[in-house]
Amino acid sequence: MNYSFHRDDRLGICLPVLNEPWERYSLETQEIILSKWESIRGRIPDRIKEIEQGINTKQLQLNNEENFERSCQLNSDIAELASIINDLWIWYRMDNHLSARSHF
Repeated sequence: MNYSFHRDDRLGICLPVLNEPWERYSLETQEIILSKWESIRGRIPDRIKEIEQGINTKQLQLNNEENFERSCQLNSDIAELASIINDLWIWYRMDNHLSARSHF
């Protein structure tokens, strides 16, 4: 198989890894890849909600934190979670057209 899906631990989802340019895959293979991707893509909003809950928890902790170093760590954690959400939205917004898949 000249493609795969590997779990990205940071994002918490599997991402496509194409070993050839998109155009070189047969239409059947493209459809298989797209079907698998749409299944993964459909779970991204739930993943984002999970991360948002983590941000909310950390923000509550930050509101009550008096230790400066701990406050800085919480801010850093929140920024990283927000970055993950941003990356997930980028992946989610990929449309269903085959031409858009050439950048996998």
